[in-house]
Amino acid sequence: MSQAREAECPECSGRLNADGTETICGECGLVVDEYRIDHGPEWRSFADDEGQPERTGAPLTQSRHDRGLSTDIGRSTRVKGRKRRRLSRMRTQHNRAQISTKRERNQVYAFTEVRRLVGALELPKHVRESACSLFRSAQDADLLRGRSLEGFASATVYATCRVCSVSRTVEEVVEAAKATEDEHRAAYRALNRELDVATGPIHPVEYVPRYASELDVDASVRRRAESYARRLRESGDAAGRNPSGVAAACLYTAAREADASLTQAAAAEVADVTPVTVRNTYRLLQD
Repeated sequence: MSQAREAECPECSGRLNADGTETICGECGLVVDEYRIDHGPEWRSFADDEGQPERTGAPLTQSRHDRGLSTDIGRSTRVKGRKRRRLSRMRTQHNRAQISTKRERNQVYAFTEVRRLVGALELPKHVRESACSLFRSAQDADLLRGRSLEGFASATVYATCRVCSVSRTVEEVVEAAKATEDEHRAAYRALNRELDVATGPIHPVEYVPRYASELDVDASVRRRAESYARRLRESGDAAGRNPSGVAAACLYTAAREADASLTQAAAAEVADVTPVTVRNTYRLLQD
């Protein structure tokens, strides 16, 4: 009975309705209670679309020189004439004012190259963030003097792949980058020498799924190749060998045992190694 009384208006005994932070009588319109603190999330849609609400803006990111904290002057088709031209001039001046030093200009150029390279290589988002953070560290250590920005962009991406055990070879990174192979290697050596980046060898297993997909082999062949790659790594026989070539040889061995049509030349081509490399590891597996 007490809950029923609380749900009635004290003036007309009408039904109470909760509207936001207010409790209002549906009959006489009396505001029975007003609680100004809303403990719910501040969801709102900046595009006037209730289907895709956003918080208060984009999250912080290392892939931009200002970490994504800058504002943008948007565009609108509703603005015409003199006001539209004034907004265009304001947008131009705003973009110029965002970059005040040569350091920030270098970051903008390098981070743009890192984002392009990560997209071209189909790498995950955390590789992009870590690569940009590594570039900041290299810039703080004054490693960019006399070296190519494109080389450091590709070197940071490759070094991050090595640290995160993401299967990408030097040839793949250099082919997608704007830097030459010499610029890439010079920047990579500087990163290893000055920053002591913990870039260990990538496990051959990391290459197997991608190569298996490109060679269009069965899942059973892929699983057997992964097993061979783990055994070679655990026994120490893969030490000093190209992980990409080891993965290709494991796939060739597994395909041969399953009577699948896969040649040494095809396995070597997808791994960007010579057939001799595949053959040597294949003989090791046979032994």
